[in-house]
Amino acid sequence: MTCPDARGNEPAVTSELCDLTARDQAAALRRRDVSARELVAAHLDRIERTNGEVNAVVTLVPERALAEADAADARLAAGEPVGPLHGIPVAHKDTHRTAGIRTTFGSRLLADNVPAEDELVVSRMRTAGAVTLGKTNTPEFGAGSHTFNEVFGTTRNPYHLGRSAGGSSGGAAAGLAAGMHALADGSDMGGSLRNPAAFCNVVGLRPSPGRVPMHPCEAAWATMAVHGPMGRTVGDVALLLSAIAGPDPRDPIALDQLGSTFAVPLDRDLTGLRVAWSPDLGGSVPVDREVRDALAPQVKVFEDLGCSVSEDCPDFSGAEEVFRTLRAWQFELMLGSALDAQPELFKPSLAWNIAEGRRLTGRDLARAERAHTALFHRMREFFERYDALLLPVSQVVPFPVEAEYPAEVDGVAQESYLDWMRSAYFVSAAGNPALSVPGGFTPDGLPVGLQIVGPHRADLEVLQVGHAFEQATQFWRTRPTYRG
Repeated sequence: MTCPDARGNEPAVTSELCDLTARDQAAALRRRDVSARELVAAHLDRIERTNGEVNAVVTLVPERALAEADAADARLAAGEPVGPLHGIPVAHKDTHRTAGIRTTFGSRLLADNVPAEDELVVSRMRTAGAVTLGKTNTPEFGAGSHTFNEVFGTTRNPYHLGRSAGGSSGGAAAGLAAGMHALADGSDMGGSLRNPAAFCNVVGLRPSPGRVPMHPCEAAWATMAVHGPMGRTVGDVALLLSAIAGPDPRDPIALDQLGSTFAVPLDRDLTGLRVAWSPDLGGSVPVDREVRDALAPQVKVFEDLGCSVSEDCPDFSGAEEVFRTLRAWQFELMLGSALDAQPELFKPSLAWNIAEGRRLTGRDLARAERAHTALFHRMREFFERYDALLLPVSQVVPFPVEAEYPAEVDGVAQESYLDWMRSAYFVSAAGNPALSVPGGFTPDGLPVGLQIVGPHRADLEVLQVGHAFEQATQFWRTRPTYRG
C-alpha cells in the first residue's frame, strides 16, 4: 500500500519501497533487488511529499545520505561484511547528538548547535550500516508528550493532521507512520517512546534500564530515562534493538547481554501464558472511554492465542512520588544552570519542573528511593504470578494539536503537563520493559496503543508477546490517509 502526500498527489513508483518493513528493506538490499541509493532516494522523495504537512523530520541531510548510500552499495558489491542495518534509511531524535548535523534539543538555546561526535546510540546505528537521513522533532529538551518547540514548530499526527503525534519522540513516530524513514531511535522517561508510538500506530519499546547504554550522559547512574528503538513492526524494533543493545564500559548500568540476543525470530507459542489485563491500573487512573472501547476486544485475541487472561494489576502505590521526585531531580541536574543563565528561553512547564527539583530535600529523595525499592519488589512478586501485563499506553486518544496537554481525562481535570501520562510513567518508575504496539482504532480512525509489560529485564519475552499479538491483529498495516 502506498502513502499519498497530504495534498493527494500520487507518489513515485519507487516510493512504494518506503512502505516495506525495515526487515524487508534489509532483505531486498542483500538480494540486490534494490540499491541503497534507490532506497534512500525513495525516502527522500517521501519526505519531500509529506513532511511539509507533518513536520516530523526537522533537519535533513540529503547529500550526505546519498553519499552514505553509495558507500553502502560499494561495500556490498565488493563482498565486504555488512551490518544488520546495512543501507537502511533512519532518522535520529533531535535530543541525540549527531556529528556534523545540527542537534537542537528543540531549544532556542541550542538552535545552532552542531556536535563534533555522535552519541553512542547514533554511533551504534551507523556502525551497523544505517544511513542517516536527518533529525526528528521533539519538544523542548524532550519534556512532555506533545511535540512542539519554538525552533521547528509542531509535529502533526499523520492519521489526523489536527491531532498530536505524541512525544517526546513524536517526530520519530510520525515520520515512521508516514514512511519517511524505516527505523528511528528515541528516548523514554515518562512514556516518550510509547506514547507517540501509540498515537501514530507504530511500535516503540521502552527497554530495561541499561539495555541500551547511554553515553555521554550527565546522570549515568539514573534509571528513569532510557534510549530505545521505534519501528512500524515489532520485528523492526527487535532488528534495531539488536544493533543498539549490549554492554559498554562507559555506562555504569549497561547490561552484559549482547544485542545479538534480539536478532532471533520472534515467533512463540503463547499457549499457557499467564496474562494480567488492567484497563485503568486497578482503578488508580482515569481512562477515556474511546481508549477502553478500542482495547477491550483485544483481551479475546490473547485468549484465542492460548493465554490465560485475568483482570488484575500490580500495586503501583508510591509510583507517583518516585517518578515525580526523580524526574524533577534529574531535570534540575541537567538543566538548572541553563535555566539560571537564560530563563526567558524555557517554556513555563519545563521551568516549573526544574524548579520542582530545586525544592527537593534529602528527605524527599530518601523517601522516593525507599518507595522505588518497595515498588520493584511488588512488581517482582506480581510477575511471579503472571508472565505479562496488558494496559493502555495512554489514557487518552490523540488530542487537538493546539493544546499543550489534555485538560481532562474521562472528566477528571489534569493539573500539569505530566498528569495524563500516569499509565506510562508508573511503569517507568517500576523499571520493567514495556512495549507499545498498535492496539486498534477509535470509530473516527484515531490509533490506540496497547502496552505490554514484562518481568524485570524480560525484553525479549515482551517483544515475543507483542509480535504474536501483532501477527494476530495486523493493525499496523492500516496506514495514514492524512485527514485535516
